[in-house]
Amino acid sequence: MYQILIENLILEKRTEIVAKKITEFLKKTNRFDKTIVFCVDIDHAERMRQALVNENSDLVKENSKYIMRITGDNEEGKAQLDNFIDPVSKYPTIVTTSKLLTTGVDAQTCKLIVLDSNINSMTEFKQIIGRGTRIKEEYGKQFFTIMDFRGVTRLFADPEFDGDPVVIYEPKPDEPIIPPDETEGDEGVGDGFPTGGIGIDDGEVGGGTIKYVVDDVEVMVVNERVEYYDKDGKLVTESLKDYTRKNIRNEYADLNEFINRWNSEEKKSAIIEELKERGVFLDAVKEEVGKELDDFDLILHLAFDQKPLTRQERANNVKKRDYFSKYSDVAREVLEALLDKYMNEGITELESMEILKLDPFKKIGSPTKIIKAFGGRDKYIKTIKELEREIYA
Repeated sequence: MYQILIENLILEKRTEIVAKKITEFLKKTNRFDKTIVFCVDIDHAERMRQALVNENSDLVKENSKYIMRITGDNEEGKAQLDNFIDPVSKYPTIVTTSKLLTTGVDAQTCKLIVLDSNINSMTEFKQIIGRGTRIKEEYGKQFFTIMDFRGVTRLFADPEFDGDPVVIYEPKPDEPIIPPDETEGDEGVGDGFPTGGIGIDDGEVGGGTIKYVVDDVEVMVVNERVEYYDKDGKLVTESLKDYTRKNIRNEYADLNEFINRWNSEEKKSAIIEELKERGVFLDAVKEEVGKELDDFDLILHLAFDQKPLTRQERANNVKKRDYFSKYSDVAREVLEALLDKYMNEGITELESMEILKLDPFKKIGSPTKIIKAFGGRDKYIKTIKELEREIYA
């Protein structure tokens, strides 16, 4: 008679829901943000990979390396490890793993860490979080997000978390990356709770890992919570709106000081970047207040109790003032397109000349032709500044 110890309980639909929530988040942010999904074991990492493939079939069809499993037993995945951590390389974009990417791997542009493994070791937790803490401003990596499906982030509150930092090993330029050994398995429940069907993995009964596999039970999200950590790594316990207001007011004592700075700043994006460095989460607040608000109006509303205008309202005000009538046909078409860009995407889109290489500007003419229509580069830049003043008039 065999005595069987149940080590893993697997709910297939739970894996599907986790994959769906990850995909929903990336679709709202950027589907090409480098992402690591930490799973319970190798088997779980493969099931998660397949679930993510199902949710992202369009991008997987474009390139099969969009989602890959990188585990100790997978030579194809391990061969792509260098590409995943290379900031220049687009693929792989999403990787599933269990232990392989906890140590010794410097994923500088990883922007999303997904925790779907039972982690009780503070050292391992710090190593995993360390995959996201690298800054790479030239690639737009200034922050990272953690999605926690196991309650692992409770370890942030542990006094040990503020102890000695975990050293991240950085290989020399021509030094090959040798990933650490990977141990399959983790203590505790695997994917859910027992309700039926038994599966036994490789190994003899009594010696292998016993897994309950359930695929006919409905699974739902019963609770979802968003938490933010400030620039010092402390949990923000007040409302996000109050926290944002306080941080903006720390930078600008009153409304006039902020408006004067906004009007005098050559590039408005510089103000937004400064606020980001001081822990102001404007993008996150937009989720609560409204995505259609300009950063300028969002700041006025949150910090100085001003009635905000949407980007569309500001764009329509410019059109009503017949601002474009004094320009030639080509210049007017460009300015109207720029105003539409502002209405849809915000002020920072106007501040880069790279935008002239994109649609709909490509249909109007080359960047050289467009700039020539304004009388040269300096006059083009001057016109953009005038357009900004009209927007915020």
